[in-house]
Amino acid sequence: MAKKKQDDAFNLDNILFKCRDILRQARNSGSFFEKRDMMLTLVFLRFIGEKFEDGIEKLRQQLIADGLDPEDPDIQAAFFEDATFTDGTYFLPVEARWSTIINTPAPQLNVALDTALHSIAATSKQLKGCFVEGTFTTRNLAANDIKKVVDEVNKISHKAFGEEKDLIGRVYEYFLKEFAVNATKEEGEYYTPHDVVQLIAAMIEPFDGTLYDPCCGSGGMFIQSADLIQSKQGDISRINIYGQEKEPATYRLAKMNLALRGLSHNLGEEADSTFTHDLHKGLYFDYIMANPPFNLKSWYDPNLSSDSRWTDYATPPESNANYAWILHILSHLKHGSGVAGFLLANGALNDDVAFEIRKKLIENDKVEAIIILPRELFITTDISVTLWILNQNKKGCNYHGRELRDRSKEILFMDLRTWTENPVKGEQKKKVMLTSEQIQHAAEIYHTWQNSGTDGEKYAVPELYRSVGIEEISQQNYSLIPSKYIEFIDHDLEIDYEKEMARIQDEIRAVIQQGEESSKMLKEAFEGIGHGI
Repeated sequence: MAKKKQDDAFNLDNILFKCRDILRQARNSGSFFEKRDMMLTLVFLRFIGEKFEDGIEKLRQQLIADGLDPEDPDIQAAFFEDATFTDGTYFLPVEARWSTIINTPAPQLNVALDTALHSIAATSKQLKGCFVEGTFTTRNLAANDIKKVVDEVNKISHKAFGEEKDLIGRVYEYFLKEFAVNATKEEGEYYTPHDVVQLIAAMIEPFDGTLYDPCCGSGGMFIQSADLIQSKQGDISRINIYGQEKEPATYRLAKMNLALRGLSHNLGEEADSTFTHDLHKGLYFDYIMANPPFNLKSWYDPNLSSDSRWTDYATPPESNANYAWILHILSHLKHGSGVAGFLLANGALNDDVAFEIRKKLIENDKVEAIIILPRELFITTDISVTLWILNQNKKGCNYHGRELRDRSKEILFMDLRTWTENPVKGEQKKKVMLTSEQIQHAAEIYHTWQNSGTDGEKYAVPELYRSVGIEEISQQNYSLIPSKYIEFIDHDLEIDYEKEMARIQDEIRAVIQQGEESSKMLKEAFEGIGHGI
């Protein structure tokens, strides 16, 4: 089974490479971003069309099982002409169906594709805004080029690749990989790997209530969380999704992703900056999961100097958005119960410029855990990053069936930087991943520390984790660098130096002896040659 998954991923990359190559050579295909968005729109039409076809076939089989004839004109009119589905499948007008698109003659494809987009936008409020109408006629690719791309996209199917957790996310990830080579950290986009999202979700367990992501990207956090909820609880209707995304193309992709999964969501009416135009101002959420752009510099606006989000702390440094993200997230956490898990670059752990904010966060007991992650988990950067967990209630309570102890004035530190033994094959650059077993182990460390009956003062394993009191953290000048608190064993102290020196001397003597014997043999050989002459 594992072999099949590797083959599937390889074949998907092959298909996408062919599409990219066709678009690269085609006239009028536009910039990298326009090529990417064109591809994602095609993949969206493919997926939503396939889902509709599957829904119609299930409906046919159900009618037959009920003793009805799906070919009867009256049955057709009653059940198929405006079919409704309960699993998130959208009804598509004839012109928007993939079967219509794939059978359209090449010279008419650009118009047919834009007709499909317009029809979807006009008939579905939720799908409107997932794409830019007029995408294909604006680019107006040559008939042969657009036909070749559509035929390749036709191969991308859940039937061919299995029920992927986030197949459209994998398509997006492919194009990010291609872009990452030339992108700067400021302009590049970050696709959060599945294993990292699963780690955050396993930690904070967003099983019910409201879930928010202030920089939701392609919606991967929501997709992976929904999968976890289904595996643990089975009912994704128990979670309400809220998000915001600044980049219009990525905002559309997130809407595509969530629509394809049948997930109810509120991403606001437009793409906009979370800092300068908070689309969910005044709302408080049970859970927040986020992967903000690392060390974002161009975030500040003079109008934010007295923003209510940092009234109780201080205005975050203009040079870096890390603490602006922290305070924004905290401002949206439900009082008395909200939990957040988010990623930041390691520099935020001991940023001198943000010292006063960090000190107050610690003194106000908002920080629950700091988990430093391995390097090379991301495609677009190889830096090590940190998972922060904020909690509005570190008192004892019942949480998802677990009795939690009072963790007030304690912070759990974990260091997972040595968990790099799982390289990802087939990548252009070095990349590692966290296995499901490692994710479960990390979550168990955190949950055991939370659980009733654990002694926080003694909760530690050298070189892996340790529970630390706020008083000790204050003595370290409020630094949140895990290595300042987790015990690291000096393995040099375990060496028996006298025994080691004796071993080295024996090896040296053996080498010298071997050299002397070799010299003797050479001397005798040369003497033999001399006698022969």
